[in-house]
Amino acid sequence: MSSSSALPSGYQLSAASPEWLNKGDNAWQMTAATLVGLQSIPGLVILYGSIVKKKWAVNSAFMALYAFSAVVICWVTWGYKMSFGEKLLPFWGKAGPALGQKFLIKQAALPASAHYHKNGTLETAMIMPFYPMASMVWFQCVFAAIAVILLAGSLLGRMNIRAWMAFVPLWLTFSYTVGAFSLWGGGFLFHWGVMDYSGGYVIHLSSGVAGFTAAYWVGPRLTVDRERFPPNNVLMTLAGAGLLWMGWAGFNGGDPYTANIDSSMAVLNTNICAATSLLVWTWLDVIFFGKPSVIGAVQGMITGLVCITPGAGLVQGWAAIIMGVLSGSIPWFTMMVVHKKWTFLQKVDDTLGVVHTHAVAGYLGGILTGIFAEPTLCSLFLVVTGSRGGVYGGSGGVQVLKQLVGGAFIIGWNIVSTSIICVLIGLVIPLRMSDEQLMIGDDAVHGEEAYALWGDGEKYDGTKHGLYPDDTLHGQQASGATQVL
Repeated sequence: MSSSSALPSGYQLSAASPEWLNKGDNAWQMTAATLVGLQSIPGLVILYGSIVKKKWAVNSAFMALYAFSAVVICWVTWGYKMSFGEKLLPFWGKAGPALGQKFLIKQAALPASAHYHKNGTLETAMIMPFYPMASMVWFQCVFAAIAVILLAGSLLGRMNIRAWMAFVPLWLTFSYTVGAFSLWGGGFLFHWGVMDYSGGYVIHLSSGVAGFTAAYWVGPRLTVDRERFPPNNVLMTLAGAGLLWMGWAGFNGGDPYTANIDSSMAVLNTNICAATSLLVWTWLDVIFFGKPSVIGAVQGMITGLVCITPGAGLVQGWAAIIMGVLSGSIPWFTMMVVHKKWTFLQKVDDTLGVVHTHAVAGYLGGILTGIFAEPTLCSLFLVVTGSRGGVYGGSGGVQVLKQLVGGAFIIGWNIVSTSIICVLIGLVIPLRMSDEQLMIGDDAVHGEEAYALWGDGEKYDGTKHGLYPDDTLHGQQASGATQVL
């Protein structure tokens, strides 16, 4: 067995299994990418299609489906290298395709990630996971896709679908790639030591702020829809939420780029924080409204998942519980109390409250990560040696400042870039549907409806159809019933 020839062919060194390839890491990275992809397709497709009013079920689900597909093509054509390629600007990588065989089968590497001491000596080597670039490109692609889909939650029920089709590639190109390179790909915030383990800033703060900004420019739903917008299927909403929660194992567990102990910590902390947040949100609903809300529980679950994301592999379990308590209460307060009393928030029609569930929870998570990041866990993941949270003394106090500044950059960039994109699209395509389309919904926009149920706006013609479709089997019953009528 000592000879390589005694090994099965799949384990022998070859062009398909080079020496640098770690099959376990590669298997986990592709699995993690698939889990994140399932959060969007079908997770958010189901959640969006069921949490909205029935007349918007098809359109809402389709916005998510379209965004996922469009991002995949834009990502491999130019977006990946803008986010994880060679440095062009301190906040942007050089655009280029990630489609060629020579690029995709070589060992994964983030060329701008090598970190240096102030004197120019190497502090932390370039990130080079033990799997091919193809795995890295796909893993990062599903993150980009879910960011755009989360943003859509602010725009459901009125954005012109053609404007959305133009918005997706533009926002990916001029907003998402900037945050991704700055914090993950080797940009200035990455090298300064801002902590964003798995996207509290890059994904959630970004999509929450951009969604709220886009909602301002698109305009509100019809008044009747704003006043009453019940979910058309609460059970399916729970199904979509469940896929979102379980998929988060890939979301946070895949970001160490290897199946190591930090990945395990991240997955456990993710579930601890999400469960705590859901319970706290539910308790608050019971205390103040007298009954638990299923939709409220889903919101609490989401805020917990979002809050832990920037620190999932960097904090201890007890800190994850504290973060869950705060993520279940602070976004609840901003959504249930502040939103109802602040006129500006009421003027902007953020359909699913993404500014609360993602922007508030994401920024909160980033700040709490700066407080609770544990030094040993930081050393397992971060390129800046000696990193730590505020409760551990030393440079921890400065870390909180870094987290505040990093979040402020993401907020500012998204407000500006999203506004410019919306204004430019609005010059060519109306951002909002016509009032006629808004009154009708899916049938006017797509010529399709979510449910084909008997009695939904139609009158039953007994003289034409009979009471039963099968008169051979049920002729006597049909006849008798007709006589009674």
